[in-house]
Amino acid sequence: MAQAFDLKVFFAVVGKQEPTVVTTTDVLSFIEQQRSPRRGANVRRLADGEAGLAARTVKRRLSSVSGLFGYLVARGVVAVNPVPRGLMTRRPGRPAVPLIRAPRTLPRILDPAEVSALLGALRTARDRAMVQLMLLGGLRRCEVLGLRLSEVDPGQRRVFVADGKGGHQRLVPVAAAFFVSLATYLADERPAGCPTDRVFVVLKGPRRGQGLSAAGVDEIMAGARSRAGLRHATCYELRHTCLTRLREAGMALEAVQAQAGHRSIETTRIYLHLSGDWLIGEYHKAMDVLDALGSGAQR
Repeated sequence: MAQAFDLKVFFAVVGKQEPTVVTTTDVLSFIEQQRSPRRGANVRRLADGEAGLAARTVKRRLSSVSGLFGYLVARGVVAVNPVPRGLMTRRPGRPAVPLIRAPRTLPRILDPAEVSALLGALRTARDRAMVQLMLLGGLRRCEVLGLRLSEVDPGQRRVFVADGKGGHQRLVPVAAAFFVSLATYLADERPAGCPTDRVFVVLKGPRRGQGLSAAGVDEIMAGARSRAGLRHATCYELRHTCLTRLREAGMALEAVQAQAGHRSIETTRIYLHLSGDWLIGEYHKAMDVLDALGSGAQR
């Protein structure tokens, strides 16, 4: 588990085994050590020009440490959480500056040629249906794996996500191509008498008929990428490709939020910035309106 590894690294670096003796100074020293150059000090990341661990990694580790001490404070084991909430600004009332500011990067998406190559490299209708759920419906990998037969509605061309991220549920419309692939899979490939009502199951081997695992999906994707000659095409990128294309096509941001299952509209706002063509088009439309208003005022 990532949190357990983060805590193991933290206590190994600070050199203390008892949480009760950890201080804020230890935490700040840990940050400094994590951000210092790794082996090969002359090698720097293109993304941020730094040689230490990525800001996101350090930020995640601090979050794990802070979570542990928050629990210990609630239990009365320690008096205070040694992880500072942030650096105070000079302006009263302004929020503290985060100790670690992670750069906000845009997710990668697949272009139409890459999508075609990936779909052509999939070997079964099951695999094609899973990819289309992410690519056409914007579902997360865990949501695809958790989908049950009773939650698929071919008549309305939608699926019900009963256990989304954070326990949120939603109805998701999906293009007809997915239901065509799904019908082929259910008719020709899905083993009869499966012990699970999960839609996507293992087709061969000792686990035949049981629910497909995340590792199984990753293996399928890795094989398809290799056969298609693609350097990238993860489940995460399939989902972002879907949401990006929907936004580019003019889908309202609130509708993209509902499709994605984002709890906050702020998470969805990244899709305002994904398409340069879309931004240019929106700018010119706005300028046309302003020019028309200006011309009317001059008459």
